[in-house]
Amino acid sequence: MSAACRAPQRLNRTRSRSRRRTALAAAGAAVAALVLSACGSGGISGGSGNTNFITGKDGIATVKKGERDAAPDLSGTTVDGKKLDVADYRGKVVVINVWGSWCPPCRAEAAGFVKVAKDNAGKGVQFVGINTRDTSTEPARAFEKQYGVTYPSLYDPTGKLMLRFKKGTLNPQAIPSTLVIDREGKLAARSLQALSEDRLREMLDPVVAEK
Repeated sequence: MSAACRAPQRLNRTRSRSRRRTALAAAGAAVAALVLSACGSGGISGGSGNTNFITGKDGIATVKKGERDAAPDLSGTTVDGKKLDVADYRGKVVVINVWGSWCPPCRAEAAGFVKVAKDNAGKGVQFVGINTRDTSTEPARAFEKQYGVTYPSLYDPTGKLMLRFKKGTLNPQAIPSTLVIDREGKLAARSLQALSEDRLREMLDPVVAEK
């Protein structure tokens, strides 16, 4: 093959690699923007504009029953390699905790989450973690073993599940973030910072009490 024929092929390969790099960079930037305050104390955002939630001084945002948005599709593979779909828990109150093994605030809140999950297991409450930004499942499994976490966690290393939440809803914007989904599969409450055991109960109990 002549050099004239080879040159366009090389150019096409170069352009293809460049497009792939651009796409990967764009995806990474989107996730980075979403978790800008990652592994920190989180932030407080009020219910302004087109949002329908109110954020209290404690940083917990809530939405009245009847005004809530449906939770997005949260399905995939757990850190243990099993299939999980949060929609299968419809009829239960679901607590979603976004965490990473590398995140100090996540480690600080872990024991409280384990205790509250155990205390509410008989009340129709299911805890589900979303493990993100761990490069493999090994550190995530080690985290669960260290803190005695028995509830499942979806493995989401690039933050794709977090990006499924619509803007203006109770969407996770930091690591850790915690969401409470009501029995109808709708977003009822959110915190964008690590929670003590008491504050987790404060966030969860009103939704559990709903009829």
